[in-house]
Amino acid sequence: MRICVYGAASPTIDSEYISLVEQMGKEMVKRGHSLVFGGGGNGLMGAAARGVKRAGGHILGVIPKFFDDEKVEAICDFCDELIEPDTMRQRKQIMEDNADAFIVVPGGIGTFEEFFEILTLKQLCRHNKPIAIYNLKGYYNEINHAMEQAISKSFIRENCRDLYITTDNLEELFAYIEAPADKILTVKELKDG
Repeated sequence: MRICVYGAASPTIDSEYISLVEQMGKEMVKRGHSLVFGGGGNGLMGAAARGVKRAGGHILGVIPKFFDDEKVEAICDFCDELIEPDTMRQRKQIMEDNADAFIVVPGGIGTFEEFFEILTLKQLCRHNKPIAIYNLKGYYNEINHAMEQAISKSFIRENCRDLYITTDNLEELFAYIEAPADKILTVKELKDG
């Protein structure tokens, strides 16, 4: 299975996050999976790639050309494949098209955007791929609280909870990712609950 990992690119992240995401990358390979990611060499993107690389797994990085041209961030220099599209939108599309599942590790604005976009697409029945938030050290507790508030106020339908999981347990995360996919619903079935 090709797993897309969304996560932080910042080089100033607490080393405990780095270690946990490297371990997750190693576990991916142990279970026979490969990595699709945003191509960054630092932060949790770099950690996921290092874990996969150290375990002998395959890595597809996708990073826009301007990241290198404008020195936006370090690019992972050991990807088995590196695709350099022109735009961020193209980057996300390539990552989505090349992934069978998505894991969201702690990150910033870009990671939040990637999560909400892939969740929205699942809600609109454009895909039925598993989405898992790896809630390391409770990082996503506030976002989960915001989602529950939106559900309680009827801005988000309750069955949105069924479109992804949040866990801090690596075994539970992979059990969810590797489980057979549920039947693909139509948008109407999903919205009618």
